[in-house]
Amino acid sequence: MDSTVTTGTAEENVWGGGNRPLGASYGKMMMWFFIVSDALTFSGFLAAYGFSRFKFIEIWPIADEVFTHVPFFHGNYPMIYVAFMTFILIMSSVTMVLAVDAGHKMKKNSVIWYMFFTIIGGAIFVGSQAWEWGTFIKGDYGAVETKGGRILQFVNAETGERAAIRDFAKTIPGDRVAHENSKGVWFYDEAYLPSYSFNEVVEGFKANPNILIRTEQIVREGEHEGEKTLLNREESLKKIKDGKLVVEGANLIRNEYGSRLFADFFFFITGFHGFHVFSGVVINVIIFFNVILGTYEKRGHYEMVEKVGLYWHFVDLVWVFVFTFFYLV
Repeated sequence: MDSTVTTGTAEENVWGGGNRPLGASYGKMMMWFFIVSDALTFSGFLAAYGFSRFKFIEIWPIADEVFTHVPFFHGNYPMIYVAFMTFILIMSSVTMVLAVDAGHKMKKNSVIWYMFFTIIGGAIFVGSQAWEWGTFIKGDYGAVETKGGRILQFVNAETGERAAIRDFAKTIPGDRVAHENSKGVWFYDEAYLPSYSFNEVVEGFKANPNILIRTEQIVREGEHEGEKTLLNREESLKKIKDGKLVVEGANLIRNEYGSRLFADFFFFITGFHGFHVFSGVVINVIIFFNVILGTYEKRGHYEMVEKVGLYWHFVDLVWVFVFTFFYLV
């Protein structure tokens, strides 16, 4: 005798269409699509940075020697301010989580306060990044670029620290007039006119025997592994003859800290991320005022806060990778 087995399980097609596939609203799904596509974009940028860095690893700038600034303080504080920026951005992600949680519980006042703290954190980060860019562009010490495109930095033999060209360059009246009039063989672009001419730096270097030259080449073996190659006085006097022009700070054309590619990637990737943070701040401000006006209270949900929260968490996560690639590795 045949028997028939039946089950009471109802078949469900979670991709059957409608306004809420997989239980998610259209707006939330679109936000996830954007996050995935943007993640692929950032991955491509960081992968390109990684390939370039390891191709030119011998002349790549050392992050601890580049990002040493703290506002209103003079001195060498490697990574301190960048760590502060990272802390602020991560804490803004925490306040965004609390805003989303408060929205789920329909606590309007709590959402307002947490959104406010998130906006403040994002604004501080964007402002800090703008200050960091300005400092990076201006530079600290100055350097000399050789005819072959290499960067020569100056070191005080007594202290072992970088020496700024303004501290030893010798003013030459004739060169000074030509320099101010944007003339001379050492001049390369009016937009990037250095404070001193190449001849003034050379004369000052020759007159200060305690100043040595450090090349951008990184030592890979021995006692000074991981440091830039420091030449003795005789080698330094010989090397300065290969110089061509003075470089101060970093831009898309030249970089006093080392490889120009480092500056190119820095401006592009951190600028792209900074634009994301700035956009997030603007969106958060709009949502913030909507919360105050009671827009989402009337709708009966704070899903818009949750959607902008997804974007904000993504931006924070991307910064963790940018921070690691540029500042830590």
